[in-house]
Amino acid sequence: MLTREDDIDVHALRRQGWTISAIARHLGHDRKTIRAYLNGRQAGVRAPAGPDGFAPFVDYCRARLAEDPHLWAMTLFDEVTGLGYGRAYSTFTRQLRTRALRPACEPCAPTRGRPVAVIEHPGGEETQFDWVELPDPPAGWAAAGYTGKAFLLVGALAHSGRWRGVLCSSMEQPVLIDAIHRVCAALGGLTRSWRFDRMATVCHPASGRVSASFTAVAKHYGVQVAICPPRRGNRKGVVEKANHTAAQRWWRTLPDEFTPEAAQASLDDFCATRGDARLRTLGGRRGTVSSFLADERLAPVPAPFPAVLTAERRVSAQALVAYRGNFYSVPPELAGTTVTVAHRLGAASIDIATGSGVGRPPTVVARHRLATDGAGAMMRDSGHVIALESAVLAAFSTAVPHRRKQRIPPGPAARAAADALRQPADSSATTADVVVDLAAYDRAARGRNTLR
Repeated sequence: MLTREDDIDVHALRRQGWTISAIARHLGHDRKTIRAYLNGRQAGVRAPAGPDGFAPFVDYCRARLAEDPHLWAMTLFDEVTGLGYGRAYSTFTRQLRTRALRPACEPCAPTRGRPVAVIEHPGGEETQFDWVELPDPPAGWAAAGYTGKAFLLVGALAHSGRWRGVLCSSMEQPVLIDAIHRVCAALGGLTRSWRFDRMATVCHPASGRVSASFTAVAKHYGVQVAICPPRRGNRKGVVEKANHTAAQRWWRTLPDEFTPEAAQASLDDFCATRGDARLRTLGGRRGTVSSFLADERLAPVPAPFPAVLTAERRVSAQALVAYRGNFYSVPPELAGTTVTVAHRLGAASIDIATGSGVGRPPTVVARHRLATDGAGAMMRDSGHVIALESAVLAAFSTAVPHRRKQRIPPGPAARAAADALRQPADSSATTADVVVDLAAYDRAARGRNTLR
């Protein structure tokens, strides 16, 4: 088989008057090969070695794969072999790929194998939200409620592509509301609508209707709620791409020594420096994400929706409770127990309560001013400090600890207790105390010897 370059030379030399034999000697090929290419054979296209053995089975394979797009090629190969197909399995699968006989399955891969329209996103029109599950958080995050995985709520402006994220320990609705507020504040304001997929904390997944509890949230912020159709991830492709960036460029390289608060600060810095510097082309203009923010026309963010965040924390030996990178004091008798921290969004304080019993509400044991997240502040009540010092002094002792090989024989109290245990065995019990009545044995023996 000749290359395309050799094919060009063959035709050029023939036009110049060379004979076939001269061309064959010049290029180092057989004369029959040169003659075949001069007669119309195409360079780079291998002639079939024989008749197409797959052609009679094309209609059957197309019909079977239309009925079942997930039918195994081996299963289909078994069927066509029974119908008379005599080629190898590798040839069979190559024919399926070459002829594109397997159709795209719409329910399983809605964005594959079909045309996708370009969705216009006017400035200030839409903010897209989505959760990202981040596996394997640092081991030290378990005390803050991150067990097994962390959750990142990502919000992206659909027009400019600017995005921000908030780390969370769960996906509960109060946590979602708090994260949405923080994301909108970081983005610079509110768009006219929020777009979600069918998350249960926003809508009923089956019908897509917004839940009553989230309706109050949308009314508070004055935005519309748009729910994506099922299995249409490309409808919110802006935030999906931000999810991919957050997972692969930021979370993948996060150091183990970072706390959740330090990780959040690292993410904010990444978004401000790397994310906002991305180049985009909008409306024929080329620029960075930050250069298109003026087109967004965002509304100001109101006060947070008054949802209540709750988190269970274990009290340390110093009677301190860790919450969002700060420490809050409780009465010393709660050391080692589990308490509940409650924070109403927008409030300047937090409540710490003990666990509630059946039919009994929790008891608030401490209330502190809320410190800035990650500040490392220690908020201690004066009463708790005095009580803790008193408890420590009361437990203080100057006694010398025992040595492991020290000889300590039984003392007076132990010997007196041992004498009391031995008293029944040493008492003066004589055989006179035991009375045996032989008449009773005689009566029993007579009754047994009587024949009946």
